[in-house]
Amino acid sequence: MSEAIRFSHVYFSYEQNKDVVEASKCTINDVSFTINKGEYVALIGHNGSGKSTIAKIIVGILEAFTDGNENDGVYIDGIKMTENNYQSLQKKIGMVFQNPDNQFIGSTVQDDIAFSLENVAMPYDQMKVLVEEYSKKVGMYEYLSREPSSLSGGQKQRVAIAGTLVRHPEILVLDEATSMLDPQGRNDIRTLIRNMKKENPDLTIISITHDIEEAYQSDHVIVINKGKVVKEGTPDDVFSDEVLMKKIDLTIPFYKQLKNELEKYGIDINGVDNIDELVDRLCR
Repeated sequence: MSEAIRFSHVYFSYEQNKDVVEASKCTINDVSFTINKGEYVALIGHNGSGKSTIAKIIVGILEAFTDGNENDGVYIDGIKMTENNYQSLQKKIGMVFQNPDNQFIGSTVQDDIAFSLENVAMPYDQMKVLVEEYSKKVGMYEYLSREPSSLSGGQKQRVAIAGTLVRHPEILVLDEATSMLDPQGRNDIRTLIRNMKKENPDLTIISITHDIEEAYQSDHVIVINKGKVVKEGTPDDVFSDEVLMKKIDLTIPFYKQLKNELEKYGIDINGVDNIDELVDRLCR
């Protein structure tokens, strides 16, 4: 499987000169991981752990550095990111930020989804087709003429996701995209992510999240603590490490807890990926 993103011994500090690596001052400290194409990866950790800094490095908002080895750094689609090529590499990536109110540019939902297409001078007829297509994908077609101020937080994030996907990025980065939403809004976005992956298996999704339930539905979880990767693996592998979860004060997803209890009673739930499927299995 080919790689979408690779960090190799990456550092970042808001305080120091990038030419001098002093670990104690690094927000990101010697971080290495690989995300393969088509994976849905959750980066989890507490506030200040460094996970949002990693997201900003991926999209080129922040510039990381290494300890001098020319083979280390940030790789996008197998290409090392540099000052000379980062803008072209960023065309492969779309990002949805934490606060939905800070993402609207257009005066209506339709205008906002179309904004990035207008920037590349796409013909109106072609743009209209794409706006309608992606508004339907996120369940916002009926709201195209609405003003952003009339939408709920979850609806605004749906529009932000549509406005990003309409550019056909290879990689979608969600930076705490559900953290400001109510429980229903968070559940709606989780469902939307699952549906996006089913429809487009080649799309790489990286979710920076506090939402442990969302992380559990991902393909791969990377745990960040104090600027370092302290654990990574499948959701079951990561959340089975109860000692680590307790040490860094992260909770075990409800579904994982329930799954563990059911398995104690010999109830087979192999192949069940979420609560809805679990309910269906138990009701048979």
